[in-house]
Amino acid sequence: MPTFLLHHVHEPGECGAVFASFTGHESPLRHRTTMSSCRYGGHAIWWAVTAGSPEAALALLPAYVARRTTASAVARVEIP
Repeated sequence: MPTFLLHHVHEPGECGAVFASFTGHESPLRHRTTMSSCRYGGHAIWWAVTAGSPEAALALLPAYVARRTTASAVARVEIP
């Protein structure tokens, strides 16, 4: 199954709404750690997920978050 990097961006005043939107959405991403730049002023969140398609990867997110998220297929590479 492919791996996708989900990259979400929001405005500084939207952090609370983004995190709260997960409350009503069943997702394996809930209650797990991920990477975010909110604390440092970047207001982006990244998730690495496995899914059958970009659409399936975005479906792991609440609609409020998914609308401003890109799903990119990625693979691990060894850097020489």
